[in-house]
Amino acid sequence: MASPALKDAVGGLDREPFVSLLEKLIGESARLQNDPPNHVPQEDLVAQHVVDALRLVSTDTGGGPLVVRKVGYTEGRSNVIVEYPGTVPGRVVSFVGMHMDVVPANPCEWDFDPFSLTFDSEDKDKLRGRGTTDCLGHVALVAQLMKRLGEVKPALKHSVIAVFICNEENSSVTGIGVDGLVKDKLLDKLKTGPLFWIDTADKQPCIGTGGMIPWHLKATGKLFHSGLAHKAINPMELNMEALKEIQKRFYTDFPAHEKEKIYKFATPSTMKPTKWSYPGGGLNQIPAECTISGDIRSESCPIVSLTPFYSTSCVEKKLQEYVEDINNNLEKLDTRGPVSKYVLPDENLRGRLEITFDGDVMKGVACNLESRGFKALCKATEEIVGHVEPYSITGSLPLIRDLQDEGFDVQTAGYGN
Repeated sequence: MASPALKDAVGGLDREPFVSLLEKLIGESARLQNDPPNHVPQEDLVAQHVVDALRLVSTDTGGGPLVVRKVGYTEGRSNVIVEYPGTVPGRVVSFVGMHMDVVPANPCEWDFDPFSLTFDSEDKDKLRGRGTTDCLGHVALVAQLMKRLGEVKPALKHSVIAVFICNEENSSVTGIGVDGLVKDKLLDKLKTGPLFWIDTADKQPCIGTGGMIPWHLKATGKLFHSGLAHKAINPMELNMEALKEIQKRFYTDFPAHEKEKIYKFATPSTMKPTKWSYPGGGLNQIPAECTISGDIRSESCPIVSLTPFYSTSCVEKKLQEYVEDINNNLEKLDTRGPVSKYVLPDENLRGRLEITFDGDVMKGVACNLESRGFKALCKATEEIVGHVEPYSITGSLPLIRDLQDEGFDVQTAGYGN
């Protein structure tokens, strides 16, 4: 990857073509917002800009060396695979993850137009607009890298492959982005070399991400007038006490581990409430049910299955066990006040807890620190940025764990802040 030929070929990418392409991409961002059914992105708009930028150096339209292919699984939403062929079969370096959709933006909440590229008034090197970092800036950057390779035509042993993808920002639709490409085995050749997922905001290598399990803890009690609290089962009290007990057990079973220091995670695995909901009613009414929702963020490693990092399926199983045990022993759960209770023996009524999980559970990732791709990324970062400080986050990046599980050597990086 860090060969002199490649450095000579791509060293000092020109600013003007990058900014010009990015301006076109940001100009499409209103139609790239991914939040169906309100916003269904049209990544074809960006895909066409990428194809146009490479037209003069592609095999089909310009007689150049780049093999450019658009692959779509649904109307208006394409992926683009670009290959600069190397001289040695089987040697590959790939850049993947530059996604062409964006998170929605409400222009009323911005100090400037999010759907057009502008420059910061105090810092002309700072570009502003929806997608400059996540991830249209990376689309423009890697497109310019591939264009430069097509122009200079260096003799590289490794093939360099870029995969621009659709549908990264929303998991409600599957099979049309990188997951579809993997399923159709269109990326199999990328398994023979390091795969750099270009979709993080820092200039440093990101070596780990957290898994995420969205959960909902529902408590069912007995509705009654608050002036006669002894005749009710208060689901709000039940839920608060149950969650306290569940959290205590969670942190006992899934404690911080010394390996997290190696990956430089800022926090250990966590379980916390973030949302409270109930059917409604007056202030003088104890409701019949309520739900506390939140998420679990946990580090997960494909190499060490359970410890020091934890699998999402293991966590889900444990939480179900906690809830079942509490349901069977409601009499032992702490109450609140002299008439607070979760069981009404005379009426043969018991409170009830139920925990459910959303379908968009994400597994965490820990990159292989022995990979030649990781070592090359660290060396390149130190040479260009001046220092290298790999880091991990308990935020989640979708899709990349699936790539790891399929046998790809995934390293993550990005160039936003």
